Amino acid sequence: MSELNTKTSNMLTNNEQVLFSTLITDSGMQVGVATLNIEKALNALNLNMVQALTEQLTVWQSDSNIAAIILDGAGEKAFCAGGDVRAIHQASVATPGEVTESATEFFSQEYQLDYLLHTFGKPVIVWGDGIVMGGGLGLMIGASHRIVTERSRVAMPEVTIGLYPDVGGSYFLNRMPGKSGLFLGMTAYNMSGSDALYVGIGNHYLNADDKAALFKQITLLPWGDNQDANHQLLSDMLSTMSAACATPASHSVLEQNQLLIDELMTGSLDEVLVNVSQIESSTLEANPWLAKAVKTMQAGSPVSLNLVYLQSLLSRELSLAECFKLELSLSVNCCAKADFSEGVRALLIDKDRNPKWQFSDVASIPEGFAQSLMQSPWADNVHPLKDLH
Repeated sequence: MSELNTKTSNMLTNNEQVLFSTLITDSGMQVGVATLNIEKALNALNLNMVQALTEQLTVWQSDSNIAAIILDGAGEKAFCAGGDVRAIHQASVATPGEVTESATEFFSQEYQLDYLLHTFGKPVIVWGDGIVMGGGLGLMIGASHRIVTERSRVAMPEVTIGLYPDVGGSYFLNRMPGKSGLFLGMTAYNMSGSDALYVGIGNHYLNADDKAALFKQITLLPWGDNQDANHQLLSDMLSTMSAACATPASHSVLEQNQLLIDELMTGSLDEVLVNVSQIESSTLEANPWLAKAVKTMQAGSPVSLNLVYLQSLLSRELSLAECFKLELSLSVNCCAKADFSEGVRALLIDKDRNPKWQFSDVASIPEGFAQSLMQSPWADNVHPLKDLH
């Protein structure tokens, strides 16, 4: 953004893990920019970053000089590759079977941040170039203007670490076309930008090298104090830029294979597992995207697969706030009683990629075990997210 320095005021804080600045626009209004700034960790969210973002976004939300905000990630590789869950892992290992303060604190504050974005009012732009996974997707899905590029790689990979698609997944996965949400949760499939557009995670497409032009155009918009008008201004500008992209969006693999995905993901959990196990090898050879998805699913936590399936059965009548409250209970219980600690150990700590899951397969899970993980460890009046409405 060096070419924009003449129109940018920086507000660097002591917290260098998130950089805050404002773009000065021709209208006299300002646009807040929050940049996740741990490039080596692919901008993975830790509690410190969640708290810094929540504090600054709350200030910007009520600042009449701020017309919109932008969420961005440092470097070329990732917007945000997920949550930094090592501290939660350490606490869970130290006190097995117990809901830890560390897990409660991280997940409750992360979900409150996500909810803030969903209900922000002012336009929220996310530059979703590169890797957008897990907690990064939680930030993105809450934004009003979710930009993907030809380099976007978007996924909910929680099944590989003994969790489940949280950060609002209980709400947005069930609103995707057909059975695609269940497929994404069970397989950790890496979506392209086009796939993300198809399922509604992205809603605008630009090229990766359009970023400087985007920031420039944002400073030229005639921002005012009407939020609805500002949303429309931004949408119209992004549509114009998208139409002029040098590299058009590719075809969505998910869209092209929706019927196949629906066939595989239809039925009870046992039937879905049978469907997947019976895919002919010729079909897998002809569809490398499917072969990789199936391999990931079959190596994932059986408890996670059970939870993803139960998630898919949740009523679409549940509000976003109700989904976050349910997910907080589920997340802390996964850390205390399920496969989370082992999954994180195998993938992120020891990196041997050889997790020893609690149960060898879905059939071995005791009846009611997965359902019990959805039970809240708190009474309603002391639930950490009781104030979400």
